[in-house]
Amino acid sequence: MDRLPLLEPAQLDPARRELYERIVGGPRGRGAQHFALTDDRGALRGPFNAFLLAPELGRSVQELGAGIRYGTALTPRSREAAVLLVAARWDSAFEREAHEAVGRASGLTESELATLGAGEVPDFADPGELACALLTSALLDGDIGDEQWRDLVPRIGLERFFELTVLVGYYSMLALQLRVFRV
Repeated sequence: MDRLPLLEPAQLDPARRELYERIVGGPRGRGAQHFALTDDRGALRGPFNAFLLAPELGRSVQELGAGIRYGTALTPRSREAAVLLVAARWDSAFEREAHEAVGRASGLTESELATLGAGEVPDFADPGELACALLTSALLDGDIGDEQWRDLVPRIGLERFFELTVLVGYYSMLALQLRVFRV
């Protein structure tokens, strides 16, 4: 049972309509579409519908998400592996569906997708990808130990590690919203 009605474009007041247009007209809505952003009536799918409840805050959340998705130094494979680990941890069906499609497009194999879907770190050959996945797993457990820090952070650098902490927090927040709204 969805706890939040889908807000169709014709129902939106000007502030919500502006945010809707930012979402569908921004980087998520341009280029290759690996998952449907709207339903057949034009209502936003997944977490984006809830953003419309509080347009000013929703705009900030949407901009943060777009920055994580399109403006970080993380490789697409590393980013999608991290998102899928978060989705597995919080059992977020929408994020799993959406980001498995994006992950395939970024080059993750079916075997890697299955391992990530089980909440486990694949045996990535690329040391940076492996470090990102191991760090994501540790962040999902709550912290990075000193030994992990010394071993893994130098493999990706502080910039990417910072981006990874933001990514884990953002997608964990979305998973919470998707869960409580029963999306």
